[in-house]
Amino acid sequence: MSLWEATILGIVQGLTEFLPVSSSAHLVLVPWVLGWRDPGLTFDVTVHLGTLLALLLYFGRDLAHLARRLLVGAPDGRRLLSALIVGTLPGAAAGYFAKGFFETLFARPDWVGVFLLGTAVLLAVAERAGRRSRSLATLGAPEALCIGVAQAVAIAPGISRSGSTIAVGLLLGFTREAAARFSFLLAIPIILGAGAYQFLGLRHAGVVSIAWGPLLVGFFAAFAAGYAAIGGLLRYLRTRSLYPFAFYCLLVGALVVVGIWVS
Repeated sequence: MSLWEATILGIVQGLTEFLPVSSSAHLVLVPWVLGWRDPGLTFDVTVHLGTLLALLLYFGRDLAHLARRLLVGAPDGRRLLSALIVGTLPGAAAGYFAKGFFETLFARPDWVGVFLLGTAVLLAVAERAGRRSRSLATLGAPEALCIGVAQAVAIAPGISRSGSTIAVGLLLGFTREAAARFSFLLAIPIILGAGAYQFLGLRHAGVVSIAWGPLLVGFFAAFAAGYAAIGGLLRYLRTRSLYPFAFYCLLVGALVVVGIWVS
């Protein structure tokens, strides 16, 4: 992998991990369109660590506040922690028990296109039907479970993790910003767990040599792009809709499906 490829893929990972357009779809489609080789598991783990660091830094105050509330036994702290645990369980279970099924989808750009179309429909429906009146303080375990199921389904490439969780949050009546904030907080344990699992896979595979240059470039590109995407999307959603992201997913999904069908 060249430094240029590492930079592009790191930026793609960082931006699309948090924007509701599916990072997994773009990490499948960008190398496929450009004729690049699969960057491999080592690079995948590295760029995910970059986006995880972006999350931890951006939400550092939120996490510190949560820790303080838990130490004093505050009900709101326990409620949010319970919601994060409940919301994480479906994704962890799906990743463990259906790993082989989801892995086969990553080799199918046609399915990626179809799932992007599904993401477009979900975003548009949620934006149209959502009441957008509830704050994060009203989030309970049942709502967290519904959002967690959406996160589990989004393991499939083309179904946006942030898009599906934000959309379900909107359908449950939360404001765009509240739904996005919980979606990002919920990403921390799932990205951490996925990264740990992939790291164990690297150890099992017995990686002998590592090209540190592309890995470091990819890591910092993913971190910088991810940090910018988190703040940018939260500011955007305070006053604007998800329709542009729905249109983007619709356009890219249609181009992929039509392109594969014509070829």
